[in-house]
Amino acid sequence: MNRIRGSLATSLCLSLLFPTGPLFAESAATAPNQAAVSASPDKPFPAGQLQGDQRILHALNRFTFGPRPGDLEAVKAIGLENWFAQQLHPEKLPEPDLFARLAQFPAMQYTPAALLVQLPSGAMIRLAANGIVPIPEDGTLHAVYENEIARFQERQVQKELKKLEPASAIVPQQAQPAMAGNAGMAGGSSTMGAASMPDGAMAGAMTTPKADAPLNPDKPRTAKKALTPEEVQIARILALTQQERLARLAAMSPQEFERFRTALKPAQREAMIAGMTPAQKEIVGALESPQRVVADELMSQRLVRDIYSNAQLQEVMTDFWLNHFNVFLHKNEETPYYLVSYERDVIRPHALGKFEDLLVATAHSPAMLLYLDNSSSMGPDSPAAERNKKAAARRVGAPQKAPEGLNENYARELMELHTLGVNGGYKQADVTQVARVLTGWTVDRPQKGGDFKFDENRHEPGVKKVMGKKIKENGELEGRELLHMLATRPATAQFLSRKLAVRFVGDEPPQSLVDRMAKTYKKTGGDISAVLTTLFHSPEFWAADAYRAKMKTPLEFVVSAARASNATTDNLQPLLNALREMGMPLYGAVPPTGYNWKASEWVNTGALVNRMNFALSLAADRLPGVTVAWSAPEPNAGPATPGLATPVTANSLPVFDPAAEERRLESRLVAGGLNDSTRKAVLGQFEAQNSPTDKAQPLKVSAKSRNQAMTASAQEKQDQILAGLLLGSPEFQRR
Repeated sequence: MNRIRGSLATSLCLSLLFPTGPLFAESAATAPNQAAVSASPDKPFPAGQLQGDQRILHALNRFTFGPRPGDLEAVKAIGLENWFAQQLHPEKLPEPDLFARLAQFPAMQYTPAALLVQLPSGAMIRLAANGIVPIPEDGTLHAVYENEIARFQERQVQKELKKLEPASAIVPQQAQPAMAGNAGMAGGSSTMGAASMPDGAMAGAMTTPKADAPLNPDKPRTAKKALTPEEVQIARILALTQQERLARLAAMSPQEFERFRTALKPAQREAMIAGMTPAQKEIVGALESPQRVVADELMSQRLVRDIYSNAQLQEVMTDFWLNHFNVFLHKNEETPYYLVSYERDVIRPHALGKFEDLLVATAHSPAMLLYLDNSSSMGPDSPAAERNKKAAARRVGAPQKAPEGLNENYARELMELHTLGVNGGYKQADVTQVARVLTGWTVDRPQKGGDFKFDENRHEPGVKKVMGKKIKENGELEGRELLHMLATRPATAQFLSRKLAVRFVGDEPPQSLVDRMAKTYKKTGGDISAVLTTLFHSPEFWAADAYRAKMKTPLEFVVSAARASNATTDNLQPLLNALREMGMPLYGAVPPTGYNWKASEWVNTGALVNRMNFALSLAADRLPGVTVAWSAPEPNAGPATPGLATPVTANSLPVFDPAAEERRLESRLVAGGLNDSTRKAVLGQFEAQNSPTDKAQPLKVSAKSRNQAMTASAQEKQDQILAGLLLGSPEFQRR
């Protein structure tokens, strides 16, 4: 990545740590550049509330992942109230661009059971290796299993060899070459197709000079080394059609495929999948690692939705509920497969509906039952437990296993994190009773992708008493009664309303707002859309001091930068890597609490410097497969208007005016603009990067490129620096 240079760039980051510092000498709401923002003449709002365009920008910053160029004008055209009403009904919003982009992830439409067959987990491969499940007969799928079984067996051999070696003889094995791209050959952007490469170009690229070749350029060059067998094979396969390439890869033995893939260079990997359909690319990735394909597609489609969906409120609420009902990606081998269905079929469809429906859906989800261990919970007096006790008594002298029993993990988090909150009025005895109610709620054959199953044999018999309410013995319906009780408690209304207010209003939301939202929750039976509507119409939401008062999380920052810059994302891996570097990998929160949305979690020097480095790299087009163009015409804005002080100079070289160009890019990237202090710092850092002696100095170009001075190679480089600094500015990092 392009790293920060100079103290001014660092000061832009540190200003977030110290909001009373020089960059916040003037409030963003009252800075001179905001003077043009005023209430519409026909509908002024009360004093102390946001007015005019700021009102729309505030809504866009809170209810979406950040405005795109043209969003302000689009909302003004239909009216803010109408826009919000549309967002509450995502099913009515057209999404042709989004659906076209999601088509590159065909596996994301599979059920968990089908996904585990098509892209087998480690557990499925062990079952196949031991003959418990059949190896598919289909050619390419058969090859996927053969490759994975060979890798599994090799790992087993290495484990046995390690056991036989004395400790002094064990030496670290040399690491295998890292595979490039999102999923090896199937990942990353495919910008170099085989058809675009002239005959012999690939072969020439794979030859290397002899190790003893002379360094003196005056001496004749020695002959190049002959191609290795692997290099010859690569060149021949790249010359095939896409379908022929795929068939040839599938026909390789596991050992031959390992040698082949480790010999591939990055450009050859891209050429290998160039022109393939998404399904074909998926197969190529599965030949290398089917488990990685599942995880990468899951995370990539999530970012695609966040960046490109028109139903932004639904995506924001999907993010909210995925964090509220957190499931860690790496809990076990099956979790990534179940997370596909969890997000697609449980969270997103219920994100704006009734909370009780969402709660019931999560309680039946294998992803949740496995993550919080309820799938293994067994009533101490259940028929299954009684059989286990008798069986253990017969094994006299045999090693005794720890008996299976009641697991309270899910019961505790259900009350503390999902519904009532930590101060919701329950006691430890209630947690135990809830765990008893939910015994038997398990997963049918999770290694094969089975669904929810109620196992009567594992269910604890008898009457349970939760928070003073008796729940009669009634099998699975006991759990339904329990969930209804928790969803309708006043404490749940308060807990959820406060959490929503923290997400949309401020880290310490007014209690008056929380109470109003909770009242709507109780009145409407937990209707999430109604609660959000109450928030939207509350004066606390529109208070002037709420404007840009929320710090963006890493996810919000990365996605909003991609949206504001109109980035084209052919490869999501650089954005996913950035989230990991910033400490917020998707589905990566280990504890059930999920990620914290408050600023205290994300404001520190190292994290903010990481954000600035990402902003500079994105703006400079240094993220592979992520493309931005700063001088391109903007949507509905006509041709671009570069910030030129004059068209030409005396020597016919264009003149670049940094202040004018900063204004153009600022209007595009930072909705609502910068305050004067930030703008001064941005321009100062830009000058430090370029060190010009004259602000109106012509761009320095060679005579050869004199006629193309204001094309991408000239103005674009200047714009990249300015855009990176703007994306790293305090105003952009706040919502």
